[in-house]
Amino acid sequence: MNPGKSAIVIGAGFGGLALAIRLQAAGVRTTLLERRDKPGGRAYVYKDEGFTFDAGPTVITDPSAIEALFEVSGKRLEDYVELLPVDPFYRLCWEDGTVFNYNNDQAILERQIQALEPADVDGYRRFLDYSRAVFDEGYVKLGAVPFLSLRDMLQAGPQLMRLQAWRSVYGMVSRFIRNDKLRQAFSFHALLVGGNPFATSSIYTLIHALERQWGVWFPKGGTGALIDGMVRLFQDLGGELALNADVAALETQGDRLTGVRTHDGRHWQADAVASNADVVHTYQHLLGDHPRGRAEGQRLQGKRFSNSLFVIHFGLSRPQPQLEHHTVCFGARYKGLIDTIFNGPDLAEDFSLYLHSPCATDPSLAPPGCSAHYVLAPVPHLGNAEVDWSVEGPAYRDRIFDYLERHYMPGLRRDLVTSRIFTPLDFRDTLNAHLGSAFSLEPVLQQSAWFRPHNRDARVENLYLVGAGTHPGAGVPGVIASAKATAGLMIEDLHR
Repeated sequence: MNPGKSAIVIGAGFGGLALAIRLQAAGVRTTLLERRDKPGGRAYVYKDEGFTFDAGPTVITDPSAIEALFEVSGKRLEDYVELLPVDPFYRLCWEDGTVFNYNNDQAILERQIQALEPADVDGYRRFLDYSRAVFDEGYVKLGAVPFLSLRDMLQAGPQLMRLQAWRSVYGMVSRFIRNDKLRQAFSFHALLVGGNPFATSSIYTLIHALERQWGVWFPKGGTGALIDGMVRLFQDLGGELALNADVAALETQGDRLTGVRTHDGRHWQADAVASNADVVHTYQHLLGDHPRGRAEGQRLQGKRFSNSLFVIHFGLSRPQPQLEHHTVCFGARYKGLIDTIFNGPDLAEDFSLYLHSPCATDPSLAPPGCSAHYVLAPVPHLGNAEVDWSVEGPAYRDRIFDYLERHYMPGLRRDLVTSRIFTPLDFRDTLNAHLGSAFSLEPVLQQSAWFRPHNRDARVENLYLVGAGTHPGAGVPGVIASAKATAGLMIEDLHR
């Protein structure tokens, strides 16, 4: 490494932190700039009335990717954070009372499948084989490989064709599984990365194999404890974290970045800059004074963006022993509801929910005798449904509370201690997410791999991207893989 090389990473979410760690471990003097008062990005943490609420991702599915960040730094993950196993991975529930405990025990899974549809036991085995083949090809081999040229995409083409990547997740699951509930059980994973199961490439069935490979985990102390551990690792390596550092502009000289300017007038210089901010925000606003920024920002606005989310964080004065850590609450409709979520034009009257109850694994996240929760409903982004969330937000919260109280959490309102909501407007205004999208570009095949914004910009030679908007996409494993891909490019370029 050339002496004195430096880098700036904008945004201290999982992707930005993972990239900053890899750069600092490689000897690049790295400064991490975060606009908010705490690191984490979508994994921000709220504390209310003695409750700890993770704002964002709560499912850790590839601990080996996190361990690798510590190993490359000469450290051990377990010295910074403890990961606790979650079993079952999810409890899947339907309104007719059907329950499916989705875990890593093949015999238990097959018994539950047998009860719903005997013929689907063999179908599930074949689906698992397919999912593992996609996992090996799409995640192990290509997940951290930057797709910078069309040639890269063409080289992967034969394998993608063999795996029938043009099919949707739901379509591929349906080739193996007959039962409607089981089709939902093995296709909902696309929603975890902002994908429509009926439109997202079947490549994303790899998530099932990924969970079966490593299990599902939860950091002791919450996802925020993992963020804190990564921050401590970065700082132990000598990295600098600046909070309340809201970047206003990328400063350029020709087609090269010289540094960044924050809204409070500070200037930061570096040999390379990587953005973990929203990709449209990065080009349209941060690089908006440069022709490349204006053109690319306009081009990206024409892309399809993933759904948004409506989230309620709430604390109760009593434990909820009837709940598992992760509960997926399927509504009466599946395809029709998902069509509305991804296409609008309105907010659906019904909903499906993800209910997070972390005290099932770690009671320390609530005061003694209490329980912390969040519940989220996928909703259309701001470009697909004109919803006045300042009015609809409280009403939607009440509808969801009514539903939870009726089906899953008797006495919820009686036991309610504190609650807060996070709407698509908050995704837009707090996280600079284009259209309030919770997962950046929708992961359809024509917006995957080479078709996503590249990990290194094609024109501004020392501008790099990391996070959900670039390859390979959203989700904690995805953004950590993006950091590995981007770090490899930056280290190689700075080594010249």
